Amino acid sequence: MSVGLLDRARAAARPELTGAVVGAMGLTLTVEGIPAAVGDLVEVDPGPQGLLAEVVAVSRERLTCMPLGELSGVHSGARVRATGRPLQVPVGDALLGRVLDGLGRPVDGGTPLGPGVEFVDLASETPHVLSRSRVQEPLTTGVRALDTLVPCGKGQRLGIFAGSGVGKSTLLAQITRGTDADVRVIGLIGERGREVREFLEENLGPEGMARTVVVVATSDEPPLVRLRAAFVATRIAEGFRDQGRDVLLMMDSITRTAMAQREVGLSAGEPPATRGYPPSVFAMLPRLLEKAGTAATGSITGLYTVLVDGDDHNEPIADTARSILDGHVVLTRRLATAGHFPAIDVLESISRVASAVVPPAQMADARELRRLMGALRDVRELVEIGAYQAGSDPLVDRARQLAPAVEAFLQQPTGDLTTPDEAWAWLGRVVRST
Repeated sequence: MSVGLLDRARAAARPELTGAVVGAMGLTLTVEGIPAAVGDLVEVDPGPQGLLAEVVAVSRERLTCMPLGELSGVHSGARVRATGRPLQVPVGDALLGRVLDGLGRPVDGGTPLGPGVEFVDLASETPHVLSRSRVQEPLTTGVRALDTLVPCGKGQRLGIFAGSGVGKSTLLAQITRGTDADVRVIGLIGERGREVREFLEENLGPEGMARTVVVVATSDEPPLVRLRAAFVATRIAEGFRDQGRDVLLMMDSITRTAMAQREVGLSAGEPPATRGYPPSVFAMLPRLLEKAGTAATGSITGLYTVLVDGDDHNEPIADTARSILDGHVVLTRRLATAGHFPAIDVLESISRVASAVVPPAQMADARELRRLMGALRDVRELVEIGAYQAGSDPLVDRARQLAPAVEAFLQQPTGDLTTPDEAWAWLGRVVRST
Protein backbone atom coordinates (compact mmCIF):
# COMPACT_ATOMS: atom_id res chain seq x y z
CA MET A 1 0.00 0.00 0.00
CA SER A 2 1.39 3.45 -0.95
CA VAL A 3 2.12 6.07 1.68
CA GLY A 4 -0.73 8.29 0.42
CA LEU A 5 -3.28 5.49 0.59
CA LEU A 6 -2.04 4.53 4.03
CA ASP A 7 -2.41 8.09 5.31
CA ARG A 8 -5.96 8.32 3.94
CA ALA A 9 -6.84 4.97 5.50
CA ARG A 10 -5.55 6.12 8.88
CA ALA A 11 -7.50 9.36 8.60
CA ALA A 12 -10.68 7.46 7.75
CA ALA A 13 -10.20 5.11 10.69
CA ARG A 14 -9.52 7.92 13.15
CA PRO A 15 -12.51 8.55 15.45
CA GLU A 16 -14.39 11.77 14.71
CA LEU A 17 -14.10 14.37 17.44
CA THR A 18 -16.95 16.82 17.86
CA GLY A 19 -17.60 19.75 20.14
CA ALA A 20 -20.06 22.61 20.31
CA VAL A 21 -20.23 26.36 19.86
CA VAL A 22 -20.64 28.05 23.24
CA GLY A 23 -20.36 31.67 22.14
CA ALA A 24 -20.11 34.01 19.18
CA MET A 25 -19.00 37.60 19.61
CA GLY A 26 -17.78 40.01 16.97
CA LEU A 27 -15.58 38.08 14.56
CA THR A 28 -14.89 35.05 16.77
CA LEU A 29 -16.47 31.77 17.81
CA THR A 30 -15.82 30.05 21.13
CA VAL A 31 -15.80 26.25 20.94
CA GLU A 32 -15.65 23.61 23.65
CA GLY A 33 -15.25 19.86 23.58
CA ILE A 34 -12.54 19.28 20.95
CA PRO A 35 -8.74 19.49 21.04
CA ALA A 36 -7.06 21.41 18.22
CA ALA A 37 -3.88 23.35 17.58
CA VAL A 38 -3.56 26.98 16.53
CA GLY A 39 -3.89 27.06 12.74
CA ASP A 40 -6.09 23.95 12.49
CA LEU A 41 -9.42 24.10 10.72
CA VAL A 42 -12.72 23.15 12.36
CA GLU A 43 -16.06 22.70 10.64
CA VAL A 44 -19.21 24.15 12.17
CA ASP A 45 -22.40 22.17 11.51
CA PRO A 46 -20.66 19.64 9.21
CA GLY A 47 -22.46 19.13 5.94
CA PRO A 48 -22.54 20.39 2.36
CA GLN A 49 -22.77 23.99 3.57
CA GLY A 50 -20.52 23.58 6.60
CA LEU A 51 -18.73 26.70 7.79
CA LEU A 52 -14.96 26.43 8.12
CA ALA A 53 -13.19 28.30 10.90
CA GLU A 54 -9.56 28.52 11.89
CA VAL A 55 -8.28 28.19 15.45
CA VAL A 56 -6.51 31.44 16.36
CA ALA A 57 -6.17 31.02 20.14
CA VAL A 58 -6.45 28.21 22.66
CA SER A 59 -7.06 28.04 26.40
CA ARG A 60 -7.33 25.09 28.75
CA GLU A 61 -10.85 24.07 27.73
CA ARG A 62 -11.86 26.42 24.93
CA LEU A 63 -10.85 27.31 21.40
CA THR A 64 -11.16 30.75 19.89
CA CYS A 65 -11.90 30.41 16.19
CA MET A 66 -12.34 32.86 13.35
CA PRO A 67 -14.72 31.95 10.54
CA LEU A 68 -13.71 31.71 6.89
CA GLY A 69 -17.24 32.70 5.89
CA GLU A 70 -20.37 34.36 7.22
CA LEU A 71 -21.51 33.72 10.81
CA SER A 72 -25.20 34.10 9.96
CA GLY A 73 -27.20 31.18 11.31
CA VAL A 74 -24.56 29.92 13.76
CA HIS A 75 -26.15 29.30 17.16
CA SER A 76 -25.05 28.23 20.60
CA GLY A 77 -24.74 24.45 20.73
CA ALA A 78 -24.00 24.09 17.00
CA ARG A 79 -21.93 20.98 16.41
CA VAL A 80 -18.25 21.49 15.56
CA ARG A 81 -15.97 18.89 14.01
CA ALA A 82 -12.18 18.95 14.22
CA THR A 83 -10.58 18.35 10.80
CA GLY A 84 -7.15 17.68 12.33
CA ARG A 85 -5.34 19.65 9.62
CA PRO A 86 -4.53 23.23 8.67
CA LEU A 87 -5.64 25.00 5.49
CA GLN A 88 -4.26 23.39 2.34
CA VAL A 89 -3.81 25.12 -1.00
CA PRO A 90 -3.22 23.88 -4.56
CA VAL A 91 0.10 24.34 -6.37
CA GLY A 92 1.32 23.43 -9.84
CA ASP A 93 0.99 24.24 -13.54
CA ALA A 94 -2.75 23.49 -13.56
CA LEU A 95 -3.27 26.84 -11.79
CA LEU A 96 -1.90 28.92 -14.68
CA GLY A 97 -4.66 31.03 -16.17
CA ARG A 98 -6.95 30.51 -13.18
CA VAL A 99 -8.53 32.93 -10.70
CA LEU A 100 -8.72 31.66 -7.11
CA ASP A 101 -10.38 32.99 -3.98
CA GLY A 102 -8.55 33.74 -0.74
CA LEU A 103 -8.57 30.06 0.25
CA GLY A 104 -7.22 28.77 -3.07
CA ARG A 105 -10.55 27.67 -4.59
CA PRO A 106 -11.36 28.47 -8.26
CA VAL A 107 -13.85 31.30 -8.73
CA ASP A 108 -13.52 31.86 -12.49
CA GLY A 109 -16.28 29.46 -13.49
CA GLY A 110 -13.79 27.11 -15.10
CA THR A 111 -13.41 23.38 -14.64
CA PRO A 112 -12.66 22.04 -11.16
CA LEU A 113 -9.01 21.53 -10.34
CA GLY A 114 -8.04 18.14 -11.74
CA PRO A 115 -6.22 15.23 -10.13
CA GLY A 116 -2.88 16.62 -11.31
CA VAL A 117 -3.05 19.42 -8.74
CA GLU A 118 -1.03 18.92 -5.58
CA PHE A 119 -2.40 20.23 -2.29
CA VAL A 120 0.10 21.38 0.32
CA ASP A 121 -0.14 22.93 3.77
CA LEU A 122 -0.32 26.70 3.77
CA ALA A 123 2.54 26.87 6.26
CA SER A 124 5.96 26.48 4.65
CA GLU A 125 9.61 26.80 5.57
CA THR A 126 11.36 30.03 4.63
CA PRO A 127 14.63 29.26 2.77
CA HIS A 128 17.65 29.36 5.04
CA VAL A 129 19.67 32.55 4.69
CA LEU A 130 22.80 30.68 3.59
CA SER A 131 20.93 28.66 0.97
CA ARG A 132 19.80 31.80 -0.86
CA SER A 133 21.80 32.75 -3.92
CA ARG A 134 22.73 36.41 -4.37
CA VAL A 135 20.57 38.74 -6.46
CA GLN A 136 22.65 39.27 -9.60
CA GLU A 137 20.27 39.14 -12.60
CA PRO A 138 17.98 42.02 -13.59
CA LEU A 139 14.24 41.49 -13.97
CA THR A 140 12.62 43.41 -16.80
CA THR A 141 9.51 45.44 -15.95
CA GLY A 142 8.99 47.29 -19.24
CA VAL A 143 8.84 50.62 -17.36
CA ARG A 144 11.75 52.93 -18.31
CA ALA A 145 11.97 54.75 -14.98
CA LEU A 146 12.17 51.45 -13.09
CA ASP A 147 14.48 49.47 -15.38
CA THR A 148 17.08 52.25 -15.41
CA LEU A 149 16.76 54.33 -12.23
CA VAL A 150 15.23 51.84 -9.77
CA PRO A 151 16.32 48.50 -11.31
CA CYS A 152 14.79 45.31 -9.97
CA GLY A 153 16.70 42.02 -9.68
CA LYS A 154 15.40 38.47 -9.75
CA GLY A 155 14.71 37.58 -6.13
CA GLN A 156 14.43 41.17 -4.92
CA ARG A 157 11.56 42.45 -2.80
CA LEU A 158 10.44 45.93 -3.83
CA GLY A 159 7.75 48.10 -2.28
CA ILE A 160 5.57 50.56 -4.19
CA PHE A 161 4.60 53.29 -1.70
CA ALA A 162 1.78 55.73 -2.41
CA GLY A 163 -1.43 57.22 -1.11
CA SER A 164 -4.82 56.28 -2.47
CA GLY A 165 -5.59 57.07 -6.10
CA VAL A 166 -2.00 57.79 -7.14
CA GLY A 167 -1.57 54.89 -9.57
CA LYS A 168 -0.22 51.87 -7.69
CA SER A 169 -2.54 49.32 -9.29
CA THR A 170 -2.10 50.85 -12.76
CA LEU A 171 1.69 50.62 -12.43
CA LEU A 172 1.41 46.98 -11.31
CA ALA A 173 -0.71 46.22 -14.38
CA GLN A 174 1.90 47.82 -16.64
CA ILE A 175 4.66 45.75 -15.03
CA THR A 176 2.53 42.62 -15.44
CA ARG A 177 2.46 43.11 -19.19
CA GLY A 178 6.12 44.05 -19.51
CA THR A 179 7.90 41.57 -17.24
CA ASP A 180 10.05 38.70 -18.51
CA ALA A 181 9.39 36.48 -15.46
CA ASP A 182 8.50 32.82 -16.16
CA VAL A 183 5.33 32.92 -14.03
CA ARG A 184 3.33 35.70 -12.45
CA VAL A 185 1.27 35.32 -9.27
CA ILE A 186 -0.97 38.27 -8.42
CA GLY A 187 -2.63 38.72 -5.04
CA LEU A 188 -5.45 41.27 -4.95
CA ILE A 189 -6.04 41.74 -1.23
CA GLY A 190 -8.87 43.93 0.02
CA GLU A 191 -9.50 45.42 -3.41
CA ARG A 192 -12.78 46.83 -4.66
CA GLY A 193 -14.81 44.15 -6.41
CA ARG A 194 -15.37 46.42 -9.40
CA GLU A 195 -11.64 46.57 -10.13
CA VAL A 196 -11.02 42.84 -10.27
CA ARG A 197 -12.72 42.13 -13.59
CA GLU A 198 -11.26 45.30 -15.12
CA PHE A 199 -7.77 44.18 -14.07
CA LEU A 200 -8.25 40.71 -15.53
CA GLU A 201 -9.83 41.72 -18.84
CA GLU A 202 -8.24 45.08 -19.63
CA ASN A 203 -4.81 44.85 -18.03
CA LEU A 204 -4.01 41.16 -18.42
CA GLY A 205 -6.17 39.82 -21.23
CA PRO A 206 -6.10 36.19 -22.47
CA GLU A 207 -2.43 36.30 -23.45
CA GLY A 208 -1.34 37.67 -20.08
CA MET A 209 -3.46 35.22 -18.12
CA ALA A 210 -1.81 32.26 -19.86
CA ARG A 211 1.15 32.39 -17.45
CA THR A 212 -0.53 34.06 -14.50
CA VAL A 213 -2.31 32.92 -11.35
CA VAL A 214 -4.60 35.45 -9.66
CA VAL A 215 -5.71 35.20 -6.01
CA VAL A 216 -8.57 37.52 -5.09
CA ALA A 217 -9.98 38.47 -1.68
CA THR A 218 -12.15 41.57 -1.98
CA SER A 219 -12.76 44.08 0.80
CA ASP A 220 -16.07 42.48 1.83
CA GLU A 221 -14.47 39.10 2.64
CA PRO A 222 -13.97 38.11 6.30
CA PRO A 223 -10.67 39.44 7.69
CA LEU A 224 -9.15 35.99 8.07
CA VAL A 225 -9.81 35.22 4.39
CA ARG A 226 -8.13 38.48 3.36
CA LEU A 227 -5.17 37.67 5.58
CA ARG A 228 -4.84 34.11 4.35
CA ALA A 229 -5.10 35.24 0.70
CA ALA A 230 -1.69 36.90 0.98
CA PHE A 231 -0.14 33.66 2.25
CA VAL A 232 -2.02 31.58 -0.34
CA ALA A 233 -0.58 33.70 -3.18
CA THR A 234 2.89 33.42 -1.65
CA ARG A 235 2.56 29.64 -1.19
CA ILE A 236 1.53 29.20 -4.84
CA ALA A 237 4.56 31.27 -5.88
CA GLU A 238 6.77 29.04 -3.70
CA GLY A 239 5.46 25.99 -5.56
CA PHE A 240 6.61 27.42 -8.90
CA ARG A 241 9.91 28.57 -7.40
CA ASP A 242 10.61 25.04 -6.14
CA GLN A 243 10.34 23.90 -9.78
CA GLY A 244 13.30 26.17 -10.57
CA ARG A 245 11.29 28.99 -12.14
CA ASP A 246 11.65 32.74 -11.77
CA VAL A 247 8.34 33.96 -10.34
CA LEU A 248 7.07 37.53 -10.09
CA LEU A 249 4.78 37.82 -7.06
CA MET A 250 2.73 41.02 -7.02
CA MET A 251 0.59 41.87 -4.03
CA ASP A 252 -1.86 44.76 -3.84
CA SER A 253 -1.72 45.63 -1.04
CA ILE A 254 0.39 44.71 1.95
CA THR A 255 -1.31 47.46 3.96
CA ARG A 256 -4.74 45.84 3.64
CA THR A 257 -3.16 42.54 4.66
CA ALA A 258 -1.86 44.25 7.81
CA MET A 259 -5.33 45.71 8.43
CA ALA A 260 -6.83 42.22 8.18
CA GLN A 261 -4.27 40.96 10.72
CA ARG A 262 -5.21 43.86 12.98
CA GLU A 263 -8.86 42.81 12.90
CA VAL A 264 -7.89 39.19 13.63
CA GLY A 265 -5.54 40.13 16.45
CA LEU A 266 -7.92 42.52 18.18
CA SER A 267 -10.78 40.02 17.93
CA ALA A 268 -8.57 37.34 19.48
CA GLY A 269 -7.92 39.60 22.48
CA GLU A 270 -4.57 41.20 21.63
CA PRO A 271 -3.97 44.69 23.03
CA PRO A 272 -3.70 47.54 20.53
CA ALA A 273 -0.22 49.04 20.28
CA THR A 274 1.14 51.43 17.64
CA ARG A 275 -1.77 53.37 16.10
CA GLY A 276 -4.15 50.57 17.01
CA TYR A 277 -2.08 47.79 15.43
CA PRO A 278 -1.47 44.84 17.79
CA PRO A 279 1.99 43.24 18.06
CA SER A 280 1.01 40.33 15.79
CA VAL A 281 0.88 42.69 12.78
CA PHE A 282 4.56 43.53 13.11
CA ALA A 283 5.40 39.85 13.59
CA MET A 284 3.36 38.86 10.52
CA LEU A 285 4.97 41.28 8.05
CA PRO A 286 8.53 39.85 8.08
CA ARG A 287 7.13 36.31 8.16
CA LEU A 288 5.25 37.03 4.93
CA LEU A 289 7.81 39.20 3.14
CA GLU A 290 10.83 37.00 3.90
CA LYS A 291 9.29 34.11 1.98
CA ALA A 292 10.01 35.93 -1.28
CA GLY A 293 13.56 36.03 -2.61
CA THR A 294 16.06 33.63 -4.07
CA ALA A 295 16.42 29.99 -3.07
CA ALA A 296 18.65 27.06 -3.97
CA THR A 297 16.65 26.83 -7.21
CA GLY A 298 14.40 29.47 -8.72
CA SER A 299 13.43 32.82 -7.29
CA ILE A 300 10.43 34.87 -6.18
CA THR A 301 10.64 38.57 -6.98
CA GLY A 302 8.15 40.35 -4.75
CA LEU A 303 6.43 43.62 -5.69
CA TYR A 304 4.27 44.83 -2.81
CA THR A 305 2.13 47.95 -2.87
CA VAL A 306 1.98 49.89 0.39
CA LEU A 307 -0.97 52.24 0.89
CA VAL A 308 0.48 55.03 3.03
CA ASP A 309 -2.04 56.48 5.47
CA GLY A 310 -2.72 60.15 4.72
CA ASP A 311 0.32 60.28 2.39
CA ASP A 312 2.48 59.84 5.51
CA HIS A 313 5.40 57.68 4.39
CA ASN A 314 6.56 57.23 7.99
CA GLU A 315 3.33 55.68 9.32
CA PRO A 316 3.88 52.32 11.09
CA ILE A 317 3.10 49.87 8.27
CA ALA A 318 5.02 51.82 5.63
CA ASP A 319 7.99 52.27 7.95
CA THR A 320 8.07 48.58 8.90
CA ALA A 321 7.70 47.39 5.29
CA ARG A 322 10.44 49.74 4.08
CA SER A 323 12.84 48.37 6.70
CA ILE A 324 12.24 44.78 5.51
CA LEU A 325 12.15 45.25 1.73
CA ASP A 326 15.11 45.54 -0.63
CA GLY A 327 14.05 48.86 -2.09
CA HIS A 328 11.13 51.21 -2.46
CA VAL A 329 9.40 53.06 -5.27
CA VAL A 330 7.63 56.24 -4.14
CA LEU A 331 4.64 57.55 -6.09
CA THR A 332 3.62 61.13 -5.32
CA ARG A 333 0.28 62.85 -5.60
CA ARG A 334 1.97 65.98 -6.95
CA LEU A 335 3.13 64.14 -10.07
CA ALA A 336 -0.13 62.19 -10.42
CA THR A 337 -2.30 65.30 -10.35
CA ALA A 338 -0.01 66.92 -12.94
CA GLY A 339 -0.74 64.06 -15.35
CA HIS A 340 2.74 62.52 -14.99
CA PHE A 341 2.48 58.73 -15.33
CA PRO A 342 3.95 56.71 -13.82
CA ALA A 343 4.02 59.15 -10.90
CA ILE A 344 7.41 57.88 -9.66
CA ASP A 345 9.46 60.28 -7.57
CA VAL A 346 12.83 59.04 -8.80
CA LEU A 347 14.88 60.96 -6.24
CA GLU A 348 12.93 59.42 -3.34
CA SER A 349 13.02 55.88 -4.79
CA ILE A 350 15.89 53.46 -4.41
CA SER A 351 16.83 49.88 -5.25
CA ARG A 352 19.29 48.28 -2.83
CA VAL A 353 20.51 45.80 -5.46
CA ALA A 354 21.05 48.29 -8.29
CA SER A 355 24.84 47.97 -8.34
CA ALA A 356 24.59 44.17 -8.45
CA VAL A 357 22.30 43.97 -11.48
CA VAL A 358 23.42 46.97 -13.59
CA PRO A 359 26.83 47.33 -15.35
CA PRO A 360 29.03 50.23 -14.14
CA ALA A 361 28.70 52.26 -17.37
CA GLN A 362 24.92 52.21 -17.18
CA MET A 363 25.00 52.99 -13.45
CA ALA A 364 27.05 56.08 -14.28
CA ASP A 365 24.32 57.28 -16.66
CA ALA A 366 21.66 56.70 -14.00
CA ARG A 367 23.68 58.60 -11.39
CA GLU A 368 24.19 61.49 -13.80
CA LEU A 369 20.44 61.78 -14.41
CA ARG A 370 19.79 61.72 -10.68
CA ARG A 371 22.42 64.44 -10.22
CA LEU A 372 20.74 66.65 -12.80
CA MET A 373 17.27 66.10 -11.30
CA GLY A 374 18.58 66.79 -7.78
CA ALA A 375 20.20 70.05 -8.87
CA LEU A 376 16.98 71.20 -10.51
CA ARG A 377 14.92 70.27 -7.45
CA ASP A 378 17.16 72.34 -5.18
CA VAL A 379 16.48 75.56 -7.13
CA ARG A 380 12.88 74.89 -8.18
CA GLU A 381 11.44 77.54 -5.88
CA LEU A 382 13.98 80.13 -7.03
CA VAL A 383 13.19 79.37 -10.66
CA GLU A 384 9.44 79.60 -10.06
CA ILE A 385 9.67 83.09 -8.53
CA GLY A 386 12.23 84.27 -11.10
CA ALA A 387 15.05 84.67 -8.57
CA TYR A 388 17.48 82.29 -10.26
CA GLN A 389 19.97 83.93 -12.60
CA ALA A 390 21.20 81.89 -15.56
CA GLY A 391 24.92 81.20 -15.30
CA SER A 392 24.94 80.99 -11.50
CA ASP A 393 25.45 77.21 -11.57
CA PRO A 394 26.47 75.33 -14.74
CA LEU A 395 24.90 72.08 -13.48
CA VAL A 396 21.56 73.78 -12.85
CA ASP A 397 21.72 75.47 -16.25
CA ARG A 398 22.27 72.11 -17.92
CA ALA A 399 19.49 70.50 -15.88
CA ARG A 400 17.06 73.23 -16.95
CA GLN A 401 18.07 72.77 -20.57
CA LEU A 402 17.54 69.00 -20.42
CA ALA A 403 14.34 69.12 -18.32
CA PRO A 404 11.94 68.53 -21.28
CA ALA A 405 13.99 65.53 -22.47
CA VAL A 406 14.10 64.11 -18.93
CA GLU A 407 10.34 64.50 -18.54
CA ALA A 408 9.74 62.75 -21.87
CA PHE A 409 11.97 59.88 -20.76
CA LEU A 410 10.29 59.44 -17.37
CA GLN A 411 6.69 59.64 -18.62
CA GLN A 412 5.32 56.47 -20.19
CA PRO A 413 1.70 55.76 -21.22
CA THR A 414 0.14 52.62 -19.72
CA GLY A 415 0.08 50.80 -23.06
CA ASP A 416 3.71 51.62 -23.88
CA LEU A 417 6.37 49.04 -23.02
CA THR A 418 10.10 49.62 -23.50
CA THR A 419 12.80 46.96 -23.57
CA PRO A 420 15.78 47.48 -21.23
CA ASP A 421 18.17 48.01 -24.17
CA GLU A 422 15.91 50.72 -25.59
CA ALA A 423 15.52 52.34 -22.16
CA TRP A 424 19.26 52.48 -21.48
CA ALA A 425 19.99 53.81 -24.97
CA TRP A 426 17.37 56.55 -24.47
CA LEU A 427 18.81 57.45 -21.08
CA GLY A 428 22.31 57.63 -22.58
CA ARG A 429 21.13 60.06 -25.25
CA VAL A 430 19.51 62.27 -22.61
CA VAL A 431 22.49 62.58 -20.26
CA ARG A 432 25.02 63.04 -23.11
CA SER A 433 23.06 65.66 -25.01
CA THR A 434 24.23 69.27 -24.81
